Amino acid sequence: MPDKISNPRRRGGTNWRLILRALQHRNYRLFYGGQGISLIGTWMTRVATGWLVYRLTHSAFLLGLVSFAGQIPILLLGPVAGVWVDRLNRHRVLVVTQVLSMLESFALAALALSGTITVLDVILLNLFQGAVNAFDMPARQAFVVEMVENREDLPNAIALNSSLVNAARLVGPSVAGLLIAAVGEGYCFLLDGFSYIAVIASLLAMSLVPWTPRPHASVLSEVRQGWDYVRGFRPIWSILLLLSLVSLVGMPYTALMPIFAGSILHGGAHTFGFLMGASGVGALVGAVSLAARRSVLGLGRLIPITAAGFGASLIAFAASRQLWLSLLLLVVTGFAFMQQMASSNTILQTISEDQKRGRVMSFYSMAFQGVAPFGSLIAGAVANRIGAPHTLMLGGAICIVGAALFAWQLPVVRELVRPIYVQMGIIPELATGINTASVLQEPPE
Repeated sequence: MPDKISNPRRRGGTNWRLILRALQHRNYRLFYGGQGISLIGTWMTRVATGWLVYRLTHSAFLLGLVSFAGQIPILLLGPVAGVWVDRLNRHRVLVVTQVLSMLESFALAALALSGTITVLDVILLNLFQGAVNAFDMPARQAFVVEMVENREDLPNAIALNSSLVNAARLVGPSVAGLLIAAVGEGYCFLLDGFSYIAVIASLLAMSLVPWTPRPHASVLSEVRQGWDYVRGFRPIWSILLLLSLVSLVGMPYTALMPIFAGSILHGGAHTFGFLMGASGVGALVGAVSLAARRSVLGLGRLIPITAAGFGASLIAFAASRQLWLSLLLLVVTGFAFMQQMASSNTILQTISEDQKRGRVMSFYSMAFQGVAPFGSLIAGAVANRIGAPHTLMLGGAICIVGAALFAWQLPVVRELVRPIYVQMGIIPELATGINTASVLQEPPE
């Protein structure tokens, strides 16, 4: 690869070379291409599933229940899954999880295209997919370190992953809306099943360092070790707590989106797809802006700012009755949540010990998606009583309070993270004792 790509700080390098620098690593490049195709199918299935349940039932509670079924296994299996991700060959784990996910999508397609699908079928298959995701998510996060040999490119790779997810989030719902209106939900599931072939092929084409098993204790002992490490290190614990809160009370807006599309904004499947796509636009912009950053420094202060921005945009969206305004507000919502989520991910992967990274990322998965099912279930029940708009307003207000509490303890978090950044060479260690810029603040250019 050209030197300007491998050294993005060199004078004369372009912004795009900086943004795409992790793609110089062959294995990551393969994964990025295969995953890009697969994720479009995944978002098509998410949209098609929500619309199918809403079309069959017109029930906010059942929308929440289906979302709950797809995410609760991540919470229940997360700690054990993290242990096995630290023990097993992560590459092989991902191959298995992608094959199982492909089979689940084909099963949904078969039932939908035959006209026999029921809400119970959707719930059971979502439970199965959730169990697969409990292993897939921490394995995917921890495997990034193995694909990107240069640790300086790790934050960029994480940001590019987020960009990929949200580029697919932009394309997938829009395509799904058109397909649902034209031929029904079943073809979304079918195309999703075929899309997994791309990521499976990319995984099989990789050249990796031979995997060496590590010594290990009992599963219960290693679960306890992981929990003690996460609970005992305040920076990790604080980040996970805020992410859990936002996922619990804020992220259920996606489960309630069919109600806003159909009942609040008086639209149909196209409107639903556009709303989800607008959120994806904002998230994509947020992820690309993070990929352009040169360092992990400065991400800490973004976490409370973007969490509060996410809550405020949810409140405004819930009050909107105009489609154009709702779309604009969802762009802000997607941007803010992506910035918080990706910043949290990057800091966690940077400061976690290598031998515990799988377990840390399993707790991250639990915080990000594991608590979300309870939020979806609660939001569905609350929306049945006070309406979807007031439910989102309440959730947005709680997000703002959580962001303020995180900002209050940020100085302590900075002091604890600083020695790790010094050891890794992210910031210089000054023998003179002169104070440098805080490790979680953006240094001057």
